[in-house]
Amino acid sequence: SAASGTKAASAAERAEETASKTRDRLQEALQNRDLMKNIGEYEEYLPLSTRVVRELRAIFECLGGMPSNGTNFLLVRPTTPMQNLPPPEPSLPPGGKVLRTEKVGSGHYTNLTMQQLKTGYPHLDAYGEARKSVAFASVDGYCRQLRNARKKLLPSAGGSSAAAQAQNVDSAARDAVRCIEHAMVVVSGEKSVYRAVIAPSSSTNMARDTEHEESEGNQDDPHLPQYRRALVASYSYVVSAAVDRLLDLIEYTFMREAAAANIGSSLNMDASGNAASGGAGANNSTGAEMDIRAAASAAAAGLRVVDGVRMLGPSLSKLCELSGLPGIGPSAASDPTVASALCISLHRSTVKNCSKTLENLARSIQLDPLDGPRHRPVDARVATVSSDVVHAIRVISPFVSAYKSVSKRRALPWDPNIGENAGEMDSFVRFLIKQLSISLSGKAQNYKNDEGPDSQAKSHLFMMNNTFYLLELLAPNGVFDGSAEENYRINAPWFKQKMTKSFESEKAKYLKYWEVLGRHLTDVDDRELNYQNNKDVLSLGSGRLLKSRFSGFIEDFERVYVVHRNFTVIDPKLREMLQGDIRDVFLSRYKAFFDK
Repeated sequence: SAASGTKAASAAERAEETASKTRDRLQEALQNRDLMKNIGEYEEYLPLSTRVVRELRAIFECLGGMPSNGTNFLLVRPTTPMQNLPPPEPSLPPGGKVLRTEKVGSGHYTNLTMQQLKTGYPHLDAYGEARKSVAFASVDGYCRQLRNARKKLLPSAGGSSAAAQAQNVDSAARDAVRCIEHAMVVVSGEKSVYRAVIAPSSSTNMARDTEHEESEGNQDDPHLPQYRRALVASYSYVVSAAVDRLLDLIEYTFMREAAAANIGSSLNMDASGNAASGGAGANNSTGAEMDIRAAASAAAAGLRVVDGVRMLGPSLSKLCELSGLPGIGPSAASDPTVASALCISLHRSTVKNCSKTLENLARSIQLDPLDGPRHRPVDARVATVSSDVVHAIRVISPFVSAYKSVSKRRALPWDPNIGENAGEMDSFVRFLIKQLSISLSGKAQNYKNDEGPDSQAKSHLFMMNNTFYLLELLAPNGVFDGSAEENYRINAPWFKQKMTKSFESEKAKYLKYWEVLGRHLTDVDDRELNYQNNKDVLSLGSGRLLKSRFSGFIEDFERVYVVHRNFTVIDPKLREMLQGDIRDVFLSRYKAFFDK
């Protein structure tokens, strides 16, 4: 019970683990060579007791042994003549690139791992088939265990809300990274089995073969290279089953959980490489409305998986190799194998699918509808799209290195460069802000197209509300208010300059609607004023002239008030600022006119 409590605590901690803490933990584990014991299932999935190792090694020594007459005792040499012996199977397809042949979620990525092992050495075939089933079952069982636990915590019946869906996608990505860690445990265990059981007996037998051939004057036994290739093929056959299951799980996470396959079409880009103005109502009939928060959660989940593959993939690939082990020559160890090709496909597939989730996020902003009370508020308050984009930027911002890993290897619509010339996370954030600006401008234009006296003013106030909101939440403010991941700020000068310029321009236009109040507050020429006999009391006509000025001011104020009273400014700082600016438009002139 104590062990299970420790595991539960560990799982709960990892469910809340931030991206930076995950990277620090994995980096420390890789540096200390202690990743395997870091998982929690190390003892369960690496059961190498000394007695079992000795017994297995004795069996292989017997199968590969040599009696006193110098002939091989059972199964080391194949009965087929060397010149007729085919290379070990399964082998890589032409070109060495492994492609998906099985259905996503089936538990397999390619049918190469389901073919029968044929090395020409029956005892190695038996070893490969036996250990392959163990390796596959270890990874498959762990994947199912995590998925069942996730379903219990996030039941589908009550998980239709955006928050529940985001939590489910994030949990699936975290589980995918845990499965990468677990696959390393399994592959490391299989390498330990190989090192403890097969490698010593194979190296001993090869030494005997070499001594026997030297005594007969023949040092070029053609069976030795073939046997070394068979050893590599048998080990690759075992560990490729684990990597194959992991690859299917990660693609399932992208395709089903993160909906990477649901992109209607590519981003609409104009001839200069900029995103065309979009919106569900603007010449767009290619796809349905896409939820920005869901797309943001999927993009963050994809970057989290890339982060795990980026950090653990090289170590997993290294574990799938046999270089440096006894009995394996350098030429045999360097031969491409199914396992090594699957490790390459793992990284390639992760980068490709993550790029789709990033495109999905950008496209969801581009497709945000320009009309409707949810997307274009009737009171000109902050639009939902603005808060959604702020949320999106904050959830992807912790994965700067993961984004760079994607942009270096894949041309993106907003960043066609690859390699060292590829852009950083800032280029993607800038593109998202640009898409948001296009969407806000389209909504503001639709306000102007509405009928009514408030349409123009509402358009300007809408832009003020949104640009001020973006400045408050994303522009650098010099105050550290929490973790950097939760309070991401765009420190590049372009953002503050762009938003401030837009805000000041819209504010100037909005205040012009209050300047109408000053047209009745102009100075009255003393020559137009007539007084009664005592020179202190205005004549009836002059009194009516001043009264008409005040009446005109009051009527204009009431008309402006009726138009603007239905507008909403939620931010108290902006509301106080606007109240002061509006007072400055007419109050000083009113006081001067009144006092005179």
